[in-house]
Amino acid sequence: MRHRKSGAAKASRAVGGALGPTPISSTLTTPLSSALPSTYASEAEFDVNDEVVKIPIGGLTLDASTSDLPKPKRAKQRPFRFLDLPSELRLKVYDYHFANTGGVLDLDPDNYKRIHQKLAFLRSCRTIYREASYLFYSTHPVRVFPTHPGRFFKTKKPLLARMKPCQRASMTSLELRLGPGWSKPPRGWVVNPALGLSDCINVTRLTVFVECDPGNDIFKGFRQPDNFYERFSQSLLTDVLDEMPWVERIEFDAWPSVKKSGALMRGLMEVTTSRGLAIVWGKERGWTDAEEVERQVSLNLNTPLLIHHENPGFMVVV
Repeated sequence: MRHRKSGAAKASRAVGGALGPTPISSTLTTPLSSALPSTYASEAEFDVNDEVVKIPIGGLTLDASTSDLPKPKRAKQRPFRFLDLPSELRLKVYDYHFANTGGVLDLDPDNYKRIHQKLAFLRSCRTIYREASYLFYSTHPVRVFPTHPGRFFKTKKPLLARMKPCQRASMTSLELRLGPGWSKPPRGWVVNPALGLSDCINVTRLTVFVECDPGNDIFKGFRQPDNFYERFSQSLLTDVLDEMPWVERIEFDAWPSVKKSGALMRGLMEVTTSRGLAIVWGKERGWTDAEEVERQVSLNLNTPLLIHHENPGFMVVV
């Protein structure tokens, strides 16, 4: 029974396959694809702008891809040939470079910020060192002995002694300040060969600036007796001039409280005139060759006193 059923099933499947539709040949030709409707947009319906938006920015070029092209080499900037300038123009540049270095050179804690960084320019080459160093030291007076309060005031090695002989030879003026340490001058204020005054062969002017005169009545009771500071100042000026006999003139200047008719100034001027040196006057005090006219100040004891805002230790007469 089982063999009959399987054979019948095979026969039925064979019969069923024969009952399907039979393809009929036709003489009609298949139409072109352009004649049939299409789901794609035609050229009339195609929008070019929509396709341009889809193109990446790197592809918007007629040339090859920019990423494949070699990068252009950066042009090396040629240095400015400073030494080709005339020497007159180079000196103008040096003068502008040292414009904010101050006036008189002295041992000061601010020297590193104000001067030392400017002098680094001298390390460029020998020519610049020779030209710029001469301009700097010939236009800046150097203080013989330090006057800045603190550790520099009592040093035994002033700025002049710390310089090189070639730097001292470039100087044209020195400054001697008198007044600081009037009760007890520092031990380092001594003229000796280590100070290097003999190397200052181009110094023709010595400025003597007097900050205070202990001979004034306000120092009475505090100053040393027998005109100690007056004699010390005259001896110091004499020793400086002995080391530099080529000095031609002495410029005297002072603060307003110093009188030209005082014992200190009279002694200093006697030392100058005895050597036949010319005397010139500084701008701060405003002295002239004429006799000093002392202004008489009448003090009214009933006048109120006010405290000075900038210097609280001073009283101002109204």
